[in-house]
Amino acid sequence: MKVIICGAGQVGWQIARHLSGENNDVTVVDNNPELVRRATDTLDVQGIAGNASYPDVLDRAGASDADMVIAATYSDEVNMVTCQVAHSVFSVQRKIARLRAQNYLDPSYADLYRRNHLPIDVVISPEREVAEAALQRLAAPAAFDTESFLEGRAQLLGITIDQDCPVINTPLRQLTDLFSTLRAVVVGIRRDGALFVPSAGDQVFPDDEIYVFTDTEDMTRTLEIFGKTQSKQERIVIIGGGNVGLGVAQALEARTERVRVKMIENRRECAERAADALDRTIVLNGDGLDSALLEEANITTADAVLAVTDDDKTNLLAAVRAKEMGCPMAISLVNDPTLIPLMAPLNIDAYINPRATTVSSILRHIRHGRVRGVYSIGDAEAEVIEAQVLSTSPIAGQKVKDIDFPEGTLIGAVLQQGKIVRPTGETRIEEGNVITIFAMSDDVPEVERLLQVSIDFF
Repeated sequence: MKVIICGAGQVGWQIARHLSGENNDVTVVDNNPELVRRATDTLDVQGIAGNASYPDVLDRAGASDADMVIAATYSDEVNMVTCQVAHSVFSVQRKIARLRAQNYLDPSYADLYRRNHLPIDVVISPEREVAEAALQRLAAPAAFDTESFLEGRAQLLGITIDQDCPVINTPLRQLTDLFSTLRAVVVGIRRDGALFVPSAGDQVFPDDEIYVFTDTEDMTRTLEIFGKTQSKQERIVIIGGGNVGLGVAQALEARTERVRVKMIENRRECAERAADALDRTIVLNGDGLDSALLEEANITTADAVLAVTDDDKTNLLAAVRAKEMGCPMAISLVNDPTLIPLMAPLNIDAYINPRATTVSSILRHIRHGRVRGVYSIGDAEAEVIEAQVLSTSPIAGQKVKDIDFPEGTLIGAVLQQGKIVRPTGETRIEEGNVITIFAMSDDVPEVERLLQVSIDFF
């Protein structure tokens, strides 16, 4: 498939990395020649330097016979015009745009994106994706990463193994024997910075970061088995009242259970906007690093602090200060991936990477067939793919032990007849089942072949 990716920043580069690695014809367009050069030097892609919304630039990028345009520049307006030009001039069949401004996302203006108006097939909102990721982190405070699958019935949890974990040095096959009714599978382990898919004989050790698939009903028990305690988040302090912080606060207010939320925002006009939009949240105008203001927000009695300003260093320092003042859990928004290794030394419990959430969202919309969800792990090291098994799939009707899966893949959960099944070698995968597969990036093309699913436009 021929794909044009407009914008060679972190998101565009990651999407290009995914698609070029799967033998697609990818061209990257950006008005910054250095970013284009970085993409062409590190990836098997072509590059064009220029404004993505200009017809002649898209023409040079090969839009006349392109299957898809992904507009992910830093400008909403450039992304929108790019999709319009791709449709009107070059008849590109599928167009995806990343839009940040919430004014463009008001449901009352949904008709704007119809084909006879502004023809964008899929609109991706990073702020909404990040707000949803933040809510998922709050739902599983003991995990450093979490994502929902199978219509919310299964969870992928990222768990750091501590010294007091009760199942240290226990082979994974023994966990199945010890906890026979537990619907959970360890699908990935990161050790000394390297991520791998474990075998039944592998063990977990202190400082490992593991990825576990679990039935949502078994989430608390799964966390306890790996030495984590789950507590209710009833008092939350949000530092940052922009689109992300406001989205999280509004979602928390909409919950049936009572959650007390306080927000700190440094920009007065932004604080006033948040105060007008929220009913029960107390909004404080000031610096989230100010100890006195944090005390006024009752940080010492809060269950969690969520630092989601637009500055990474402010988020990290605010999270560290809140922890130092007694807040038991800190979640930080981090755009720069080189800062992520600092999370553990700084004692920050979890982080949200907007790039990873946006990349996962875009991948979810460009995979063809019956793929229903995609989640990118780490620095594009692995993917979790949720897909419905087709009748034409080589795995339909086979037992798991008889399926020739690549070494770097593992089935995390199977949805059969409305129930979550923990897969074993004897589990038979039937047509219509929905499965989740943890796959190292190099093995994704082979997984797609087994599912009879390929990157394609709808």
